Amino acid sequence: MKYGLNMLLWTSDVNESHFGLLEQIKGWGYDGVELPVFEADEKKFAQVGKKLSELGLESTAVTVCTPEENPISGDAKIREAGLERLKRMIDMCAAAGSTHLCGPIHSALGEFSGAGRTADEWKYGKDTLAKAADYAQEHKVMLVCEYLNRFECYFLNTAEDCSQFTREVNHPYLKMMYDSFHANIEEKSITSAVKVCADQMVHVHISENDRSTPGEGGVNWDETFSALKEVNYDGWLTIEAFGLALPDLAAATRIWRKMFPSEEHLATKGLEFMKTRWEG
Repeated sequence: MKYGLNMLLWTSDVNESHFGLLEQIKGWGYDGVELPVFEADEKKFAQVGKKLSELGLESTAVTVCTPEENPISGDAKIREAGLERLKRMIDMCAAAGSTHLCGPIHSALGEFSGAGRTADEWKYGKDTLAKAADYAQEHKVMLVCEYLNRFECYFLNTAEDCSQFTREVNHPYLKMMYDSFHANIEEKSITSAVKVCADQMVHVHISENDRSTPGEGGVNWDETFSALKEVNYDGWLTIEAFGLALPDLAAATRIWRKMFPSEEHLATKGLEFMKTRWEG
């Protein structure tokens, strides 16, 4: 098992000004970090990757798709722009040495049609992601689809949806992830959700129901960890939490009040919680 920490707790732009923080994260006992990859700056990501290597920290990455670069759009030009965006983000992962590119890479974040997904959108998504996975394979970067709750997207909302999608694409470099925050909203059974996607699941976000310190909220962690152990999961357990440090991100994630005493509290207590639950 590897324990990770998403850097969005502090920043959406990890750069050399955060090298001291990366040293702290290593000192706290993490195996790696999850890098936000929203812009193409190969030099910066190479610098960050070099520092991570020096510290002995591994990395995964996270990105999103925009309405102008939407893999499931009915407009072929927008779908192509979505593919090109994913390719650029894969390039950044390769520069940083990140092994996984995670997130809602299947459709535009926060973009709604007013209805559920269509058969055409399903086909468009599979076609676009299959091409992106071909490119990812060339760079040895695993693409990892994340399903989101119904308030953030309409295309993939459950573990069953997401695993069926990646299963149908059937590409060795396109898999999916489980996120305890979204599952807490959408799944009727945590155990069933984990089991239905077990053959496709290569990454896990440990995220509390209020996006605060794991173990200090309302997620059913007993069932979550039990289910993950039952299917012999052995990948990343990465904390994803959001605070008020980044006003734009706080607005996007609907964080309106202080959820935890400090970022250090969340990071250290969250790691202790994960290790106690997994190894105890």
